[in-house]
Amino acid sequence: MANRSRRALFSATIFLAVCGIAGSVFGGVSAQTATDESNLRDSMKSFTNVYALVEQNYADKLDSDKADKAIYDGAIPGMLHVLDPHSNFYDPKSFAQMREDQHGKYYGVGMQIQPQGDKIVVLAPFEGTPSYKAGIRPGDVILAVDGKTTEHMDSAGVASMLKGPRGTNVSVTMGREGSPKPLVFNLVRDEIPRYSVDIAFEIKPGIGYIHVTNFMETTSHEVQEALDKFGPNLQGLLIDLRGNPGGLLNEAVNMSDKFLQKGQIVVSQRGRAFPDQVYRAPKGSDGKYPIVVLVNRNTASAAEIVSGALQDHDRALIVGETTFGKGLVQTVIPLSENTGLALTTFHYYTPSGRLIQRNYEGLSLYDYYYGREGAKPADNSNKEVKLTDSGRTVYGGGGITPDEKIAELKSNHFEDVLLQHYAFFNFSKHYLADHAVAKDFTVDDAILRQFEDFLKTEKIDYTDKDVADNSDWIKSSIKAELFTSQFGQALGMQVRALWDPQIAKALTFMPEALALENHTLPSEQKTQTASR
Repeated sequence: MANRSRRALFSATIFLAVCGIAGSVFGGVSAQTATDESNLRDSMKSFTNVYALVEQNYADKLDSDKADKAIYDGAIPGMLHVLDPHSNFYDPKSFAQMREDQHGKYYGVGMQIQPQGDKIVVLAPFEGTPSYKAGIRPGDVILAVDGKTTEHMDSAGVASMLKGPRGTNVSVTMGREGSPKPLVFNLVRDEIPRYSVDIAFEIKPGIGYIHVTNFMETTSHEVQEALDKFGPNLQGLLIDLRGNPGGLLNEAVNMSDKFLQKGQIVVSQRGRAFPDQVYRAPKGSDGKYPIVVLVNRNTASAAEIVSGALQDHDRALIVGETTFGKGLVQTVIPLSENTGLALTTFHYYTPSGRLIQRNYEGLSLYDYYYGREGAKPADNSNKEVKLTDSGRTVYGGGGITPDEKIAELKSNHFEDVLLQHYAFFNFSKHYLADHAVAKDFTVDDAILRQFEDFLKTEKIDYTDKDVADNSDWIKSSIKAELFTSQFGQALGMQVRALWDPQIAKALTFMPEALALENHTLPSEQKTQTASR
């Protein structure tokens, strides 16, 4: 009972703190009036009364797990989401995960896992980690950790067992296709880096390609390492920000600094309770190569800051889809019991003054995140109009509108079936059980026939037309999985990038990016390019 009372009091304290902060931020005052304080006390009393009634009268016993779930997953997030879609509460587990994600490292053995049916399967060991060095392969099934079976466990539970202090030992029992008995790996946990630039390579002669997955403490350093690898004779750069959900603001500023001139504005923050802040490129760069930035509807937050800054200063041509439109700034406030409060305190504006955040009034969380088409105008007629440094028209009030549109990649039914059955992943471990591949490997018709035979053994229905219509994608997917298993994730991702139709289309806009860099874009294109 004491623990439950303490938990209720802790939740009520958070409730009061949030209301107080929200009143300060949105009300524009630094202290509550007597009426406000009275209303807050009444609200807090109502909250604790409801909790007490639930505790006393709920049909099932309200144990600590249910109480935590009701408060951490229900009451507090529900209260915050009334304010906006991005204010959030982090319980101890999610708070620790957030800090781990920001740091870009953790301690463990270094493997990506996921459930497949009732098994926990290794997708890939990370290169250079204990798992990779020990010879663990994609497709290995984790049967036990330190002698404890993984049966009926989810991937999060297994991952938790694999993590631990640096230098400690963990025994992992694996099942592997082609091996008559389980394999036991005795691993020593180590620091496992997480890279936000997961691939960077010369995709065409003189043209560099960088894929940035998120913005964490090491992102700008990783981008610089990629640029250094390309060398001084770089003739063009494609930055892929598709699916990048954002992250740390300072890393978005530092990445933008790699491409802008010293002192140019990267982004502005405007709020009601705190002074406005303007972030500028601290050092700047003398790079004169053209840049194309590829974005999609899931490019958000810090990734939109970079895209907007490079577009407004005419440093890059933005191609793809209109981005997500996440321009609310959350300040993470650590609380007691290893929890944290992410509260919206500012709005993001691009250098030209565009508001990145799209409208969320009257939308459910589901519609805001997933029902996007109905929430957006079909054209730019209702959007705010701004100008870039050279006078090009750009649009605000709902993400970053690309200069050139590239259609979304859409899968067909047959592709979905193959992916749902992990057909390529399972074929690769089946093939590599008695084959090896070299870096000059190509998927020829003979390999394709073997894949078709494998589909039959797996009872995956297909027609000759299905295979013929999707042969390029199938061959690329087979090669990517085989290269991931044989050479590591980076080479596997390179194979996918070389096939990717959106990347291929983005590269065709490099001449326009060069014209933009040289300030020779035709005047009619300056005013029309953003609305294509």
